[in-house]
Amino acid sequence: MRVTLPWPDSRLSPNARLHWRAKAKLVKSARSAAFFLAKAAGAAASPAGPVPLAITFHAPDKRRRDMDNAIAAMKPQLDGIADALRVDDNRFRLSFAWGEPAAPGRVEITIGGAS
Repeated sequence: MRVTLPWPDSRLSPNARLHWRAKAKLVKSARSAAFFLAKAAGAAASPAGPVPLAITFHAPDKRRRDMDNAIAAMKPQLDGIADALRVDDNRFRLSFAWGEPAAPGRVEITIGGAS
């Protein structure tokens, strides 16, 4: 199953200096959006065991970015996907890659192997 998410808001980056209340609203919105996009893609309860997730980042432009910041900005979205799959996110086995830049940016997540 493949889920395509929008590029994460820059204010979700660990480098952003944002008031906790404003950040909480962004986190809630990102988590909810990922939940509904995963459900729309056909997410259902996952069987026991590890859940592989292959994450490909397609940045909105050609600027250099740190992979660790991109991963950290995705935390609310990964939590939303875990909610949709009804699993604890500690079962995720993550792999990350950079794809070609594509405006306005997106993140493609393949759940459970190739599809």
